Amino acid sequence: MSKKAPHTPIMVAEVLRCLDGAHLKVFFDGTLGAGGHARAILEAHPEIERYIGCDKDPEALAIAREILCPWAGKVEFVHGDFTHLDQILQERHIPLVEGFFLT
Repeated sequence: MSKKAPHTPIMVAEVLRCLDGAHLKVFFDGTLGAGGHARAILEAHPEIERYIGCDKDPEALAIAREILCPWAGKVEFVHGDFTHLDQILQERHIPLVEGFFLT
């Protein structure tokens, strides 16, 4: 499997601009895909301690695992649908999330 994402994420600059100045300890990405936006967010916000990446596509999650391996200690991969956000957070004992990315 290649470490190259199958597509180029769009609007990365706009996403980062929206998060500029925010102190993010816990971040939830409900549409992780191949991890392109996640990589940009993690690079821009080294203060993130926990990044929960959720996606319904197991192939996309496998690619994201490779793309995001430099942050292996911070990223948790969830095979599922972000519509179950409450359950996902509850199972991980996460009471507060400082940032979200849902597309």
